Amino acid sequence: MNIDIAAVGKLRENFYKEAADEYLKRLSRYAKVRVLEAEEVKKPDEISPALSRKIKEQEADRLRKFYRPGAYRIALCIDGKEMDSVEFSKKLEDIALGGRDSIQFFIGGAIGLGDSLIGEADARISFSRMTFPHQLMRVILLEQIYRAFRIIKGEPYHK
Repeated sequence: MNIDIAAVGKLRENFYKEAADEYLKRLSRYAKVRVLEAEEVKKPDEISPALSRKIKEQEADRLRKFYRPGAYRIALCIDGKEMDSVEFSKKLEDIALGGRDSIQFFIGGAIGLGDSLIGEADARISFSRMTFPHQLMRVILLEQIYRAFRIIKGEPYHK
């Protein structure tokens, strides 16, 4: 299984980098995971709704450069489908059993993911109705993918 995490921005804080690296290391026994980073668009302190949409679409265009032909694309967005860890693991397993060998997750920048990219996704997932910093979301996603593989393989995990 090939898994891409396409995200806007880089991890800046060392604690995020260390956590992400740890989960990438753990995941290496289950899948080939790549983290692809698109450059953030500079944002003024005050953003109008129109400018916000424009910036999100510019960042979506940058993320589209990572599209892998035939991959199952999942947009992470607040209005996506919420699921627990077991349901998430079943989703990943169903994608693989459906013949897809690649899954791509898309994480927007500080103001979110562009509507056009969300519309192009095969699925939309929300990890919570709460808002998380996009850097933390990457770590949460990596942990949940790792947990999903542990569940799929019948290995112990914390409930």
